[in-house]
Amino acid sequence: MNQETFVAAKPPPLRSIWDRIRQITLFEVGGLLIISPPFAWASGVPMIDSAALLAVIAFIAAVWNAVYNTSFDWIEGRATGRTADRRPVRLRVLHAIGFEAGILACSLPLIIWWTDLEWTEALIANISLAIAYTAYAFVFNLAYDRYFPIPERRQEA
Repeated sequence: MNQETFVAAKPPPLRSIWDRIRQITLFEVGGLLIISPPFAWASGVPMIDSAALLAVIAFIAAVWNAVYNTSFDWIEGRATGRTADRRPVRLRVLHAIGFEAGILACSLPLIIWWTDLEWTEALIANISLAIAYTAYAFVFNLAYDRYFPIPERRQEA
């Protein structure tokens, strides 16, 4: 393989800030609605406390989402010349796992403090959340990219 395989001559366009805000908002709201009830049931933490904890984690995740996705898209675009909405499935899996690993590292201490769960119980709860959100992130981002593709860059004269 030569270097041209890995470096794009002209980087592809990234999502606009408003598109990224829409993506993050839809992702976090959908995640709260889908994942809060099973978390409350499995952890034994009351629904209101579970929803509040997951809302705080969602806020942290929203900030991480903006940083992680923009950075991942930027690196991928320069390395491959491809926009995020054309990302292959194997790279989507890596993307989702990397995103959730970052959230896992940030949220474990918060879960322990918020729920009074033992460290191992909190770790199991956090890993369960990470698995659920990884699957959700994969499906959500695939659907989002299909429903809201990145517009082609206009040709410059």
